[in-house]
Amino acid sequence: MTYPNTQLLIDNQWCDAANGRTMPVFNPATGLEIGRLAHAGVADLDRALAAAQRGFETWRNVPAAERCAVMRKAAALMRERATDIAALLTQEQGKPLAEARGETLMSADIIEWFAEEGRRVYGRIVPARNLAGQQMVLKDPVGPVAAFTPWNFPINQAVRKVSAALATGCSIIVKAPEETPAAPAALIRAFVDAGVPAGVIGLVFGAPAEISSYLIAHPVIRKITFTGSTPVGKQLAALAGAHMKRVTMELGGHAPVIVAEDADIDVAIKAAGSAKFRNAGQVCIAPTRFLVHNSIKGDFAQALARHAESLTVGDGLTKGTTMGPLANDRRLAAMQQLTEDAVAKGATVAAGGARIGTTGNFFAPTVLTDVPLHADVFNNEPFGPMAAIRGFDHLEEAIAEANRLPFGLAGYAFTKSLKNAHLLSQRLELGLLWINQPALAWPEMPFGGVKDSGYGSEGGPEALEAYLTTKSVSILCN
Repeated sequence: MTYPNTQLLIDNQWCDAANGRTMPVFNPATGLEIGRLAHAGVADLDRALAAAQRGFETWRNVPAAERCAVMRKAAALMRERATDIAALLTQEQGKPLAEARGETLMSADIIEWFAEEGRRVYGRIVPARNLAGQQMVLKDPVGPVAAFTPWNFPINQAVRKVSAALATGCSIIVKAPEETPAAPAALIRAFVDAGVPAGVIGLVFGAPAEISSYLIAHPVIRKITFTGSTPVGKQLAALAGAHMKRVTMELGGHAPVIVAEDADIDVAIKAAGSAKFRNAGQVCIAPTRFLVHNSIKGDFAQALARHAESLTVGDGLTKGTTMGPLANDRRLAAMQQLTEDAVAKGATVAAGGARIGTTGNFFAPTVLTDVPLHADVFNNEPFGPMAAIRGFDHLEEAIAEANRLPFGLAGYAFTKSLKNAHLLSQRLELGLLWINQPALAWPEMPFGGVKDSGYGSEGGPEALEAYLTTKSVSILCN
């Protein structure tokens, strides 16, 4: 499929930036420019904000059942267009076509779940102390939302925010990633084509710092939702706090993987291995710190190295590719630095550890063993195809190491013991924990972190609460 130039969406009109400014989009598998996107300025943001306010006044008064019907139509369109959208996503982001198609189809499930959950936003009647009166608790949409989404899952991260906002009656302006603009634009187009009224959804691109500072401070915006790095998230949360704006933050992680002495190694390799190298490891919930009982550490490391070496690295559009390129050359440099630092501090490279070729951002799936705690890779999220392994003797040691860092997004554990599973579920400081399975981020389950990994949820009924205000109403009937 031919890669398109990507425009802004303002008031249901696809348009170029008012000043005509554009930015390039590159294919990470080739390094070549494949398209351009519109670069919004203040004039464009002002138009988008005015449209979002009008859209909110319209959409909040649409019955939940009707909002649901429109959203379900958008989901159907995403399924119909999945093949074409996946091709766009692979060209701009690099992930294999099968992963891109899976992300596109999952978005339809997410839309449908939020559409139906929006029909169950209930208030309640509270028995009054005066029988001549009535007490009610009402749930109202918070207002226009500003959403900031990342490049690693440009559809998945945007659809959770858009769906929660629309299901509750809010309007939303999405600042989508400049590296991967066409896929989120296709998502937004599905909502527009499904019949979402003008102004309910806006889409802008541009300089991230300029757009975030302008939108967050603007009085029209009442809610902020951001997915990205912890340092940027803290800056945006501070800005939102200065303006008393409600915030949901899904930030960085450094997911521990605890492999207990009684774990099934084959199950652990299949589950954690696939999760580790999905999207070339550029996943906020990717397993990163592998804590393996010393009695099985050698066997586990060899098996994970074999798994890494079995992957076929290449252009995501090429048949048979199981891992694509990194999204940009900055990630290449980071992978090389992390490898060199770990080796210098005593780690061993069991697989990979180097760039592949000289064209495109390809880095070999990497497994490091006997990694010391002071190595960079055990303290800073690698966000790439790198697994770092170290051993432990007692489960309490592994739990302490898992909780050592300020991050608390996701974690994994493998054990046959119900006692161990219960202890891990109670003691690990995480927002998400998968035991004996890969990451399964279904829309009906909460999705979010603790500590420096953020706050709030982008899944489950909890996700809707962030887009609602609670109003206490007491009526005395004379």
